Amino acid sequence: MKISGFSFVRNGIKLYYPVVESILSILPICDEFVIAIGKSDPDDDTKERILALRETKIKIIDTEWDPKLCKRGVINAWQTDIAKNQCQGDWLFYLQADEVVHEKYLPVIKKRCEELLNSKEVEGLLFYYKHFWGDYYHYQNGHGWYPFEIRIIRNDPHIHSYQSAQSFRYFEYYDNPRQEKGTRKLKVAKVDAEIYHYGWVRPPQLMQNKRRALDSVHWGKEKADTYYNNAPQYFDYGPLSLLAVFNGTHPKVMQERISCFDWQDKLQLTGKPNPYREPHKHETFKYRFLTFIEKHFNSGKQIGTFKNYILLKR
Repeated sequence: MKISGFSFVRNGIKLYYPVVESILSILPICDEFVIAIGKSDPDDDTKERILALRETKIKIIDTEWDPKLCKRGVINAWQTDIAKNQCQGDWLFYLQADEVVHEKYLPVIKKRCEELLNSKEVEGLLFYYKHFWGDYYHYQNGHGWYPFEIRIIRNDPHIHSYQSAQSFRYFEYYDNPRQEKGTRKLKVAKVDAEIYHYGWVRPPQLMQNKRRALDSVHWGKEKADTYYNNAPQYFDYGPLSLLAVFNGTHPKVMQERISCFDWQDKLQLTGKPNPYREPHKHETFKYRFLTFIEKHFNSGKQIGTFKNYILLKR
């Protein structure tokens, strides 16, 4: 059995993505790791940082991002597929550049892949998620934050990155990542492992830069530039007391980055949200009410959220 890791990135270091940590977190159980690196700005050294690892398992694909695909996140799925198509493993382990796996889960993941290797009806593995917010000690566990997602898929040319690369689908024919006709959800089995998502953990100024970059591939660069040229320089995370507190341990590969955490004084721990900005979803009555209902009356299961998979009892 062989496992290939894969991902994509552009301006990763500049935008404070833990992309190096992400790769290193699963490299021990991967036979290779393929990453598509988009042509970055002159002040970004993502490719150089990855090359400096001197890991023979890592394969870099240099890419150019087509501005025509920077709408509705299509470029993210396109770049994901570029890396996926170069993978040689039986199972393909996808991590986005802000996702990291704790080393305690690696034996569990590898064993699960071995158990299901010959169970051809299983097309992918479903992981639990922990979405950190603001710092390394608080996380989102309310309505609207996906609690599960597919991160391991079979090496099947019919399986493609879907929509803005959050998930995967089986395509009978392929036209674009957002097509609905000719596609179906993957049949997946759970793995008792968690993805640590650090996409919302950055110094407030860099968080605003990351949001601008992300919105530019969903709205288009012109619209994003117009919006953020008039937006505050610093991202307001709001009161962290509205979130869950994390008392566990982070992956070892994250320890050096966590030791550099130096924006505590720019965070709001308690109090009310700033009334002069648009509230975050978890601050609104609607989302807080739905979270309460889900936790107290629905066994923690989210109501009416994105579920792009068919869960098998395996």
